[in-house]
Amino acid sequence: MKTDILAFGAHPDDVELGCGGTIAKMISEGKICAIVDLTKGELGTRGTDETRRVEAAESAKILGVSARENLGMKDGFLVNSEEYQMEIVKMIRKYRPEIVLANAIDDRHPDHAKGAKLVSDACFLSGLRKIETTVDGESQEVWRPKQIFHYIQWKDIKPEFVIDISEHLDKKISACMAFKTQFYDPTSNEPVTPIATKDFLESLTYRAQDLGRLSGVTYAEGFTSEKLIAMKNFDGIVW
Repeated sequence: MKTDILAFGAHPDDVELGCGGTIAKMISEGKICAIVDLTKGELGTRGTDETRRVEAAESAKILGVSARENLGMKDGFLVNSEEYQMEIVKMIRKYRPEIVLANAIDDRHPDHAKGAKLVSDACFLSGLRKIETTVDGESQEVWRPKQIFHYIQWKDIKPEFVIDISEHLDKKISACMAFKTQFYDPTSNEPVTPIATKDFLESLTYRAQDLGRLSGVTYAEGFTSEKLIAMKNFDGIVW
C-alpha cells in the first residue's frame, strides 16, 4: 500500500491525541493515511492491552485510516535497538509514505521521546539499499520519507508550524474518546490518571483553540520539523 502519511505512536491513542485532527483533515482531502502503534500500551494503569486493541480499531474507523498495525514492542521499555529499528523499516517500506508523523521529541512519558528518535533513525535506515528486508518472503524496495514531523503531546513545545483543523476537531475528539478506558469517565471505578481527568479532556479543545488563536484560525495542531521546510510560494498560507 502506498500512503501519503504514515503516523507512528509509541502507544495506542498517541496519534489521536497528537495529530488526530490533521489525519482526519488529510483523509477528507483524499490523502491515504495509516497508523502504526509501536506498543500495545500494556502498562497503562486503566484498561488492558485487549481493550486498547479494540479501542484502537474503533478509533481507526472514526478517522478513516486505510490501515492500522501494532508492532508489539515492550511498553515502557522502548529502546533504539537494531531489532526495533528494523521492524519500523519494514513498515516504512511497506507503506511508502511521503510524510511520517512521529511522537514528540521531548515529553513526560519516556517512551514518547524514545519513540520519536527510534522512528527518525528508522526513516533514514529505510533508504539504505544495503539494508535488505523481507515481508512474507518477498524482498522490499528501499524507501525514505520526504519529511518527518513530530506532533506535540503533554509538554508545551513551541511548534514550528501548525495545521488548521478547524473543521475536524470534533472528529479528533471522537477518535480520542474511542479509547474510553483511558480518558475521563465519571462512572469509572478505575484509578484516576493525569489523562483521565475532565481538565485533560477539555485541554484537547483549549490547546487547539490557543494554537488557532496564535495562527489566525479557529483550531490547530502543532508540529516540529527535523529540517527546514522549503516553500515554492505563499499559496496555502492562512493570512
